[in-house]
Amino acid sequence: MPATDRLSGRALGALLVLCGAIFLEGIDVAMLNVALPSIRAELGLSTGMLSGVVSAYVLGYGGFLLLGGRAADLLGRRRMFLLWLGVFLVFSGLGGFATEGWMLLVARFVTGVAAGFMTPAGLSLITTTFAEGRQRNRALLVYAGTASAGFALGLVIGGLLTAIGWRWVFFAPVVLSLVILLVAIPVLKEPAGDRRPAGGFDLAGAGCVTGAMMLLAYGVVRLEHPGEGLALTAGVFAVGLALLAAFAVIERRSDAPLVRLGLFRSGPLVRANLAALLLTSAFFGFQFLVTLYLQELRGWSALQTGLALIAVAADVVLAPLLTPWLVNRYGTARVILGGLLVGLVGYGLFLGVGLDWTYAAMLPSMLLIGTMFAFVYGPLTIAATDGVAEHEQGLAGGLINTSFQFGAALGLSAVTAVNVAVLGAGDSAQAGLDAIRAALAVPVAATLLAVIVIAVGARERAAPTSERLAVEV
Repeated sequence: MPATDRLSGRALGALLVLCGAIFLEGIDVAMLNVALPSIRAELGLSTGMLSGVVSAYVLGYGGFLLLGGRAADLLGRRRMFLLWLGVFLVFSGLGGFATEGWMLLVARFVTGVAAGFMTPAGLSLITTTFAEGRQRNRALLVYAGTASAGFALGLVIGGLLTAIGWRWVFFAPVVLSLVILLVAIPVLKEPAGDRRPAGGFDLAGAGCVTGAMMLLAYGVVRLEHPGEGLALTAGVFAVGLALLAAFAVIERRSDAPLVRLGLFRSGPLVRANLAALLLTSAFFGFQFLVTLYLQELRGWSALQTGLALIAVAADVVLAPLLTPWLVNRYGTARVILGGLLVGLVGYGLFLGVGLDWTYAAMLPSMLLIGTMFAFVYGPLTIAATDGVAEHEQGLAGGLINTSFQFGAALGLSAVTAVNVAVLGAGDSAQAGLDAIRAALAVPVAATLLAVIVIAVGARERAAPTSERLAVEV
């Protein structure tokens, strides 16, 4: 690596801290998903309450990401990161002491809010600490690889901890959070020369966009139950969209807008966010369906399922080693497009899944999808923040994380809705397999759409000839 690309000791320490925080977020979500059956058994939760435990985090996280990103720009990235990491630590621990369903709901909602502030602050610390180009790209790819490793390894860790006791799924993140916080305080610094936007805080805009995001997230979650209250679901979406429209009007008239609407005139940024939404829709929808297939149709344990899905964690190795080289050589757009095509093949191969499939038959799909995530997740983060002014990096980080989060929720809801609709009243293994096969069309369709979005963007722009050769999406 050229001397100009080498990281100083403090910069490397900051990167390790921020990677630890995003890894924490990933394993926190994955571990809870594995522990849900054990939580239901001990606390006697209804299906609706159990679903609410997952949804509460989504509402808090998705609802506050944009506000969290702008708060980092206005109030200080380091300050927001440390403050909300502390809140994350406290409420994760409180979840472990829950004796009633409502206690878990509150703990998970506030933990989600904390993640909604902490994540864009952490991402913007990276984009403002590391120089734009090769150094920042490498840092972002390592950061993104660590995030996806958390999602993958969390399934295995969650299975192990649940075997000891489900409360450890909440206590383990407390220990990791405390270590990260103690290291972060002396290591993290506000980026040199960082200037905060002038003007006050747009309270009206903040209220509208937060309410809109929470309602839209809630509407997406309700899609998992297509037969329950369609009128209410439609109403939730309508009010959410109305608040979003009001937000746009407020921002256009505000002297100090929470979100500068001109940011959305950037074709590369919009395409990166749309592709991010489609990527996680496909990835998390597929992961959910495979979990159903292995545990409900094949009778595998939670730990066996987690170990089977660890093949998807190929990005743990590929993201920090191979992806930076590919991005520097071919540009972000080509790497993203190639990764999506690899994933499309992986999803397509799994469409023929049968009741007697061996793990060897599933492995090619797992590896191809893991490779896709390694080649797409990090480069999309680069594309979504590339060229954005320093004082708007928190906002750009909030936008891309909102896309990732909403995509995951939308994918889970879509595959659940298709699965339930096709399954109907059937309770045989073959009926369950048919329902899963039908729902697998959702990841295929989402990935195909992402391919089209990126391919159109790549054709519209010629590759820039800068040193880092980062092609805009």
